[in-house]
Amino acid sequence: MLKGNRLRDARRKKGLTQEELGNLVGVGKSAICCYEKETRNPTLETIIEFMHILGVSSDYLLGTDNIIKVESADLPEYRTMTKEEVMFIDELRKDKLVYEILFEDPKRGSDLVKKRIG
Repeated sequence: MLKGNRLRDARRKKGLTQEELGNLVGVGKSAICCYEKETRNPTLETIIEFMHILGVSSDYLLGTDNIIKVESADLPEYRTMTKEEVMFIDELRKDKLVYEILFEDPKRGSDLVKKRIG
């Protein structure tokens, strides 16, 4: 699925409105809005047009721009992570105590975060 926030950010960096981008790829402003809200997916051809117009890769638009190797018998050998996910983990690593608490037992760490913000 296309990452709507990434499409929006790339569009804005090019200085385009939703209507202008829609005209360039042959869809309406409402379609661009739906893509950005992730309530609708563009066709492969439209994604290719976005790549050319916005100067970004399909990996970026799809959120698969980082591939990691997982060394666990329970998980697939390779997984994708978005740039934002990698940045989040890097930020967590800066605080050793928080990192250890969250990653010592990932389920417990997730529950602690949910409890705190929920």
